[in-house]
Amino acid sequence: MPRLPLQEFLSGPADAPIFDARAPLEYQQGHIPGAVSFPIFSDEERARIGTTYKRVSQDKAVLLGLDFFGPKMSQMVREAQKLAPGKEVRLHCWRGGMRSGAMQWLLELAGFRVHLLDKGYKDYRRWALAEFARPRPLVALGGLTGSGKTDVLQVLAARHHEDTIDLEGLAHHKGSSFGAIGLPPQPTTEQFENDLAWQLSQAAQAPRLWVEDESRTIGSVALPGTLYERLRQAPLIVLDIPRPVRTRKLAEEYGRHEPELLRQAIERIQKKLGGLMAKEALAAIDAGDMEKMVGIALGYYDKTYSHGLDDRAGKVPMVRVPSDTCDPTVNAELVLAAANQLSAASAAPAPHGP
Repeated sequence: MPRLPLQEFLSGPADAPIFDARAPLEYQQGHIPGAVSFPIFSDEERARIGTTYKRVSQDKAVLLGLDFFGPKMSQMVREAQKLAPGKEVRLHCWRGGMRSGAMQWLLELAGFRVHLLDKGYKDYRRWALAEFARPRPLVALGGLTGSGKTDVLQVLAARHHEDTIDLEGLAHHKGSSFGAIGLPPQPTTEQFENDLAWQLSQAAQAPRLWVEDESRTIGSVALPGTLYERLRQAPLIVLDIPRPVRTRKLAEEYGRHEPELLRQAIERIQKKLGGLMAKEALAAIDAGDMEKMVGIALGYYDKTYSHGLDDRAGKVPMVRVPSDTCDPTVNAELVLAAANQLSAASAAPAPHGP
């Protein structure tokens, strides 16, 4: 079958899974969202072929690849039949070269309909990085730690049909030293970018796109520089919720987890808290006083985030939205009204002089 350009490949039949023929380590580093790892070579085999290619010759490397590929062919066909009972697949490797070509030959020999991605995963990466540079009607939702911003985004999407991107959900991290507790391991930055680009593309026609106000890094992953700069320039709606309300929310949320995980989180910010405050926070964990521990941590996080807001004051449209609750349903209504007012004000014609 002819090779497909990227967009045609991605919009292919939903019941045709995407097979990634690269080695497992390549897949783990980053892959097309939803793709299935279907390697033609193991990591060790790929390394040996590459060494042979560099040190001996291309012909010897091809023969070695065939030695590895041959004994596995029947098992690969059986596995493909399980993953794609309709016998139709989308397939790619790194550049659309020999690996995907060999896999295509095998699957077509076994009766599969194979859609091959022209230029391979490398083309997806090029497209993904280009997505971050596109202008978008971003609205940043800010607020001090514990304001429930992610919960508000979920309500905006589910009840008000607003377009949202959950950066923390994609990163598997909530941003603070406590951010990984109770969440799956973080993806690589490359995979985070792949997933983010895909979601951004799905919201390409959105009249307004809500994104949580974030630092450049979320745990161990980093926001793409071009998108981060656009986020920093976006209109900012800031939830303003009293510290006692946020403290109770976070104490209830983190109090469900193992004390040792909380201790480790405090120890990671020990220098920033100061020795005495860190010691008091650790003692509070031992005593089961989650509100005291959270209150100490918030002293640091509130100061840091407030300083960042002060730096942006007057540089971007900013509206503070006071609320005495962390109820996301209530707060979604409030921030939506604020965003609508901000949009109306920016769209109003400038007054004419006398």
